[in-house]
Amino acid sequence: MCPNCEDFVLTVAMLGRLALYADTPGADLDFADVVGGALAVSLPEPPPGLFPPGYDPSDGPEYPGEGWTP
Repeated sequence: MCPNCEDFVLTVAMLGRLALYADTPGADLDFADVVGGALAVSLPEPPPGLFPPGYDPSDGPEYPGEGWTP
């Protein structure tokens, strides 16, 4: 297994649990926002083979408001 695979899987699992927590009644949404941001930033590089060869996450359709200049 690659050296960062376990870290990646654990961090994604924590993000999933945090998302479930945020959907519970009475959840502290400020806490979820802060911790979710920190977890997302701490994600290591994805394990090899997770994305297809040549995948570019910034390549995709234009969203409303993007690419428009007055």
